Amino acid sequence: MRRALVFVLFACLSVSAASPKKKVTAAAPVINAPDVVPHPVAQFLRGMSRDGVRQVSFRATATGTRFFLEEPSGVTVYRFTNGTYVKEEFRRGAKLAATVKRYAGQP
Repeated sequence: MRRALVFVLFACLSVSAASPKKKVTAAAPVINAPDVVPHPVAQFLRGMSRDGVRQVSFRATATGTRFFLEEPSGVTVYRFTNGTYVKEEFRRGAKLAATVKRYAGQP
């Protein structure tokens, strides 16, 4: 009886090991950043994040005429236009410090 049980168990493991593996693909990251951020809101978010030093569930900072919002999927860059920040670019996989450095000195 034990031999039969061991044989069945071995056969089941062999069949499951021989079956083709399904490829698991990761879901595309969700971008939560809005298209437009009013200036007072941008300043509030920057302050809450302490210029990117403290992580809330995002990191944010503002330099010159740009506001940067970092999420796990990347950094959204906003440009100050007519009293509000408008989405300029999303840099997938980028980090806040590198993106701010890239835009340093640009108008």
